[in-house]
Amino acid sequence: MRLLTTTFRAVKSPNLNLNPNPNPKPNPLPPALSSESSAAAESKSKQKAWCVYLILSTNAPIKTYVGVTNNFSRRLKQHNGELSGGAKASRAGRPWVCACLIRGFDDQSEACEFESKWKMVSRKLPRKKKNEEAGADGCSLAFLQHRQTALKKVTGSLDCSHLEIEWQISTS
Repeated sequence: MRLLTTTFRAVKSPNLNLNPNPNPKPNPLPPALSSESSAAAESKSKQKAWCVYLILSTNAPIKTYVGVTNNFSRRLKQHNGELSGGAKASRAGRPWVCACLIRGFDDQSEACEFESKWKMVSRKLPRKKKNEEAGADGCSLAFLQHRQTALKKVTGSLDCSHLEIEWQISTS
């Protein structure tokens, strides 16, 4: 009579001892529980923490772009064409600079939801009429103020107490 396990390899016979080592050693503590590794894990989690960002183009046409990532420095290089993978919408206006970083999201889903709301509120807000004499600096300031106003509306409608909002470029 053939054993079931030789005919069907995925099926294990319940009465066979498949453990070749009768006295197995317990698994050591996972690296995340040791003190040296916890610092490395914390550092790694900070690097992989999700953030929402606002970037500003520095060449005509002046634009802003809101996005989400878990590695902002890599993502900015992609937008600037230094690495492959930048968004098609950000090709015009290169190079880009960081205007605002929002950190502290629990996960990708929360960051994406925040990004989506910020973009939606930005689209719905009325825009101030462009002053022809303002030049590029005035234009970029108007774009940043528009995004900042939208951000204030979003943070007023959501619990954002756990988020860190850091403006890199002054809007005043």
